[in-house]
Amino acid sequence: MSIDIAKIPSPCYVLEEKLLRRNLELLNRVQTESGANIILALKGFAMYTTFPMVAQYLSGATASSLNEARLIVEEMGCLAHTYAPAYKPEEFSEIMRYSSHITFNSLNQWQQFKPQVEKSRRKISCGLRINPQYAEVSTEMYNPCIPGSRLGITRDLLGEKLPEGIEGLHSHTLCENDSYTLERTLVHIEEKFGDLLHQIKWLNLGGGHLMTREGYDHAHLIKQIKRLKETYQIEVILEPGSAIGWQTGYLVSTVLDIVDAQGIDVAILDVSFAAHMPDTLEMPYKPRIWGATDAVAGKPTYRMGGMTCLAGDFMGDYSFDKPLSIGDKIVFDDMIHYTMVKTTTFNGVGLPSIGIWKENDEFELLKKFGYRTYKDRI
Repeated sequence: MSIDIAKIPSPCYVLEEKLLRRNLELLNRVQTESGANIILALKGFAMYTTFPMVAQYLSGATASSLNEARLIVEEMGCLAHTYAPAYKPEEFSEIMRYSSHITFNSLNQWQQFKPQVEKSRRKISCGLRINPQYAEVSTEMYNPCIPGSRLGITRDLLGEKLPEGIEGLHSHTLCENDSYTLERTLVHIEEKFGDLLHQIKWLNLGGGHLMTREGYDHAHLIKQIKRLKETYQIEVILEPGSAIGWQTGYLVSTVLDIVDAQGIDVAILDVSFAAHMPDTLEMPYKPRIWGATDAVAGKPTYRMGGMTCLAGDFMGDYSFDKPLSIGDKIVFDDMIHYTMVKTTTFNGVGLPSIGIWKENDEFELLKKFGYRTYKDRI
């Protein structure tokens, strides 16, 4: 690794600028060759200091709230594609101000806000989120197509003609999937909504397209997009979140203590899995640590403990080539997407700093958080 960990405070999220550019260049190639519009989903990556670079490659950004839409306008300089499960009436005029596209989760919401959209002095393209009732997502918490899902409109609730004023449909059922999962999903979308696809101007296929993961078949994805565009004469939009920040950075932490927990060596860190890496517990998944492997008999092996008082705030077990000592740095890999955006100050634990390792091999500390951040959030 080219990163000099000694120059980085602990704890700290560190984005490596050259790795972000690598991802953006790949996404732009897919965008150019397929004719799709690929936009950044802030729900997965909202490090706005990088937005000027993102804007050089992608077609825009998508928001799931008023705050995200405003951030897009202020920091990326473009209007947002906005979708939320429901809009608050007192916020909707601002939502319109910051949005070029607005997708509604139900026919009720469309009917409620349609008069305001029609009175807008600027044209806003509106769509409906659909539920094709098919998703290859094993974790129910992340599956928008489970029975009783509140996300999207099923085909039985739509007639043969879309409501007047609706120009697009939005389907988001992928979660870090590949193009073959998309292909199988499109079978269900076209079987249920194919007649309606001929009535729209754009189809937003949401996020979950992990185009920057090694082995992803980009040619196959491009083929799917081109077929959709040619068959239905529509614009195709993709809004990946994970793919932008995928393997672009790290969370640097420090060993504060090492305790014998009934025969298990536990390294207690200055970070928290629950507060700083919640997806590791929710998904769940075991993050990679630089210089460590899964447990190997005979090697120094440790459970990683978070610094909150939550009993389950730990991750294990990892083996190292040599024993750990108090003060050692522990670097968690791939901690930029869906991590910084989900942090909390549970227990009053301070948030990790945020920094960027520049392309000229210099470290820049962007943000440091303290008591005021904690107090302002409660």
